[in-house]
Amino acid sequence: MKLDALKPRESRIAALLLLLLVLVIGYFALLHWWFVAPLQSVNAEMNDLRDTHARFAAAIAEKPLLQKRIAAMGAGQAASHAFLPEDDPNAAAAGLMQRVVDAVAQHPQSGACDVTQKMPVPNPPAAPDEPYRKVAVSISLRCEVQPLAETLHDLEQGSPYLFVDDLSIYRNPVAAQQQVGAPLEVQFTLSGYVRQPRNAGGDAQGDAP
Repeated sequence: MKLDALKPRESRIAALLLLLLVLVIGYFALLHWWFVAPLQSVNAEMNDLRDTHARFAAAIAEKPLLQKRIAAMGAGQAASHAFLPEDDPNAAAAGLMQRVVDAVAQHPQSGACDVTQKMPVPNPPAAPDEPYRKVAVSISLRCEVQPLAETLHDLEQGSPYLFVDDLSIYRNPVAAQQQVGAPLEVQFTLSGYVRQPRNAGGDAQGDAP
């Protein structure tokens, strides 16, 4: 349809719509993609940088408080009774074996229970940056059911925190034939953790003349 065939009012409306369409196309072709869009992208990146800067500034402002909390947590751990009191792993292993002997001796009225074997279990050396080191011992008992249950309960529920692993319980078939209610043969690994001294190497170097 030609504009000349339209009425004057319709021609003006059509011309305005055509002009508007040309302006929109010209805006996107000449201005938006070349100038406006890059500026919007730069503005978005600046907003992201401002948010990142604000988060880092807040974290830096909280650093003294976080350091105090970490120090308090470290002091709480140092005073905790959850770890073995010994500093040396060999001494800690000996202490673990003695704890088993003491735990067994606490329940003489419950029935017979004897420690038949106790020996330390070699553990791989801990890395220098690890704050704790595992210490384990292998224990063999010959116990009746009641004192065995009470001994294991005392070991796992007491303080410091001890862990019973690789538990094996069986009844010697030869003893079972010779004795009614023969005691159980029990084997397990008992472990705990000792705190490693921090910066031991650095302190030793610092103390050296």
